[in-house]
Amino acid sequence: MDKQWTNTFRNEIETFKETISAFDKGDLDRKAYKGVSGGLGSYAQRDPSRHMLRLRMTGGRLTQSRLQFLAEAVEKQQISRLKLTTCETIQLHDLSAGQVPQLMAQAIETDIYTKGGGGDNPRNVMCSPLSGVQPGEAFDVIPWAEAACEYLLSICREIKMPRKLKIAFSNGVDDCVHSAFRDMGFQAQPDGSFSLRIAGGLGAANPSMGVLVEEKLAPADILYYIRAMIDTFCAHGNYENRTKARTRFMQETLGQDGLKEAFLANVAALKAQGGLDVHPSPIVVDKAAKGTCSDPRAIPQKQPGLYAVKYHPIGGLLPVEKPAQLYALLKDMPQTEIRVAPDETLYIINLTAAEAEKALAVTADGAQTQFEHSVACIGATVCQQGVRDSQGALQAAVDAVRAANLPDGALPKICISGCPSSCGAHQAGEIGFQGGVKPVDKTPMPAFKMFLGGSDRVGKARFGAPVATVLEKDLPALLVELGKAAAASGQSWTDWSAAHPEERDAIIAKYK
Repeated sequence: MDKQWTNTFRNEIETFKETISAFDKGDLDRKAYKGVSGGLGSYAQRDPSRHMLRLRMTGGRLTQSRLQFLAEAVEKQQISRLKLTTCETIQLHDLSAGQVPQLMAQAIETDIYTKGGGGDNPRNVMCSPLSGVQPGEAFDVIPWAEAACEYLLSICREIKMPRKLKIAFSNGVDDCVHSAFRDMGFQAQPDGSFSLRIAGGLGAANPSMGVLVEEKLAPADILYYIRAMIDTFCAHGNYENRTKARTRFMQETLGQDGLKEAFLANVAALKAQGGLDVHPSPIVVDKAAKGTCSDPRAIPQKQPGLYAVKYHPIGGLLPVEKPAQLYALLKDMPQTEIRVAPDETLYIINLTAAEAEKALAVTADGAQTQFEHSVACIGATVCQQGVRDSQGALQAAVDAVRAANLPDGALPKICISGCPSSCGAHQAGEIGFQGGVKPVDKTPMPAFKMFLGGSDRVGKARFGAPVATVLEKDLPALLVELGKAAAASGQSWTDWSAAHPEERDAIIAKYK
């Protein structure tokens, strides 16, 4: 970002010091405070004396300089909780009122801008976490995602949208960023163009797949389409009802054809004005490599001899000592960086075989099975919006599955959201859970609504269907019983669930 923009942001942080101090003293209520803090990437937690700060990083790029900042911040500020998110950011939790603006300002030095990390703003721009290094990809989408982010930050002060806008770029082989159902989803095509879907989204109210509006979009034109989406949303979005103030509801109010027509008209008008063409520089990986690494967590890159190492801390809770360990490992390894993935996994990329072996050793404490790669939001013990303790539910399930000694693959990666906000993307999981309540003898009890059959695979995206509401205390037993049935058949969960739906549904029915 340019100097003038950065100076303006620094001034906003100075003003925010007064706002967060007033909230801390009880002179500002939660709603009024949230209206200010969200736009700067911070929210008060359930305990109002503690705060979260969201580090916005396009495509989840945790470069070495950003990793160093994170490691030093954890040590100097004694940060006690780090959370990887499904929007490819890192959240710092349990901060005091004084720490939040201080960390906002310090993060600028490594090009981390918390501006727009929350509130009614364009959020962190996402892209396939292995973009640029993944075999089979159409092309590297990160330069385009970064160009989009810089543009969005440059205009975020001049627009007032009804609600947030989420944009994702898929490299064409991996759509874990959910380009098929984001507010804007750009998917790289083999011919060097993008296809574009708009007005998709999760959430309990009206989850929607995106509407296909372009199949051969020239990458240089992406900013025309992004601005057109903002203009369309501002013109037709619902400013009166926040529940319906997301782009996906424009599919209802305008109809899919009407939405496409209005959007493309805005694109045409902007192109006639010109000035938004973009030609970002490619990211070049030029690193000598030799040797091989055969560990399952070491993923061969498209660059011969280089690897990406996969590390998934349970529940996306990154151990606070890990950033320092990873920086000590990577600081002398040229061109290495880390990517935060939407499933709360870290990928350490551009490693030689020897470097990969070292990275594997440092990350040996992570998930060991497909099920342990499950996703969960931070949950109700921390989040003021939360209904259920999604982290506690996941940990109880992991403990039960380990105790049952289920083979890897007997259960899939599951997705848990602590409330209807879908922060755990539960509708996109093969098995998903949404926090809620269930009446038992007229008494509301902690429970989760269960979803089955979601997918985020390229060309096969679909939402899971709700099948039951399960008491929180029964969730581990249900998963173990399902896993045992799949294991007894000798099949993976995916194959068993497809081949034996009646047996699967009978097990689930016992826990309804």
